[in-house]
Amino acid sequence: MKSVKWFKAAAVATMAMAAICMAGCGGGGDKKPAAPAAGAGKKVEYKLAYALPANHPVAKSVESFIAKVKDKTKGEVVITSFPAGQLYNDKTMNDAIMTGGVDMGLNTVGRWATIIPAMEVFDVPFVFPGYEKVDTAIDGGMGKVLEDEMAKKHVKVVYWADYGFVQYANNKRPIKKPEDFKGLKIRGYSELASETIKALGASPVTMGAGEVYMALQRGTIDGQSSGAPAMRDRKMYEVTKYLTITNHASPEFIVAMNDKSYAKMSEAQQKAFMEAAKEVRDDLRKNAKAEDLKGIEDLKAKGMEVYVVPENEIKDWQKATKPVWDIFTKHAGEQGKKILEMCTK
Repeated sequence: MKSVKWFKAAAVATMAMAAICMAGCGGGGDKKPAAPAAGAGKKVEYKLAYALPANHPVAKSVESFIAKVKDKTKGEVVITSFPAGQLYNDKTMNDAIMTGGVDMGLNTVGRWATIIPAMEVFDVPFVFPGYEKVDTAIDGGMGKVLEDEMAKKHVKVVYWADYGFVQYANNKRPIKKPEDFKGLKIRGYSELASETIKALGASPVTMGAGEVYMALQRGTIDGQSSGAPAMRDRKMYEVTKYLTITNHASPEFIVAMNDKSYAKMSEAQQKAFMEAAKEVRDDLRKNAKAEDLKGIEDLKAKGMEVYVVPENEIKDWQKATKPVWDIFTKHAGEQGKKILEMCTK
């Protein structure tokens, strides 16, 4: 009889403990314990490389992106930057991203064009008549096409970075017409940029961005093509005297990431990461024109002689560089033709 009473008491105690546990652990009814988010609280660390000087507007946007990511992920995703070619220069960057030698990097589309020919569209001379047209083309389907091509190379486009338009600077003479290029040696930052220089009658020379200043100083080259803010930040006014404003190309930059590195983040972290990217991209778009104009004024203040090609003379430059359009479509095939249609419609 005693054993029966003991068994009943034990059963009641067990049931009571179960009820307490259910209440204390959030059980009971139809409620289920919330599953923790995948990777929540997991710290992820990345390295990001770029060749631009740290004080360039596009480089500053990278640092802003890094800060936003840290803030939005509450310190879970930490990115360390290596500016001004400290880790990789613009020529070696893309291979490092694709192979995972670095998690992510900022580089010009001109460098990516050696892998994805359609990327050259940004260097096709006089395709984009204004800043807004570049963004419209990217958002209108062209960006998605190019991002899909990058994905095939195991690379994710984090964001497109508006660089603004590129100009020509040289230390020999004022360039006011295409024929003024004859006999000059000009550094081209990409294959199509070099073809444009050739079409204008000069000799293109390919070299990394970090080599240009010394090459100009030594007379290895006579001039170069890049954005005005970059010329200012790299102190090109010390080695070039003449600046010609053509707005002939708009070589976007891309913050690109190895897809395996991207996959290290949880879904929540990825969402916050891409939100930060979109905010930075939008800020760059708002400020691209103002940064270009400021760069030109700063170079003028440093003593450079600035010539702006009149709008009614642009047709002469377009005519001189039209063969470059054909080179682009030859390189990029049918996809290149479709992309040109997206840009010019």
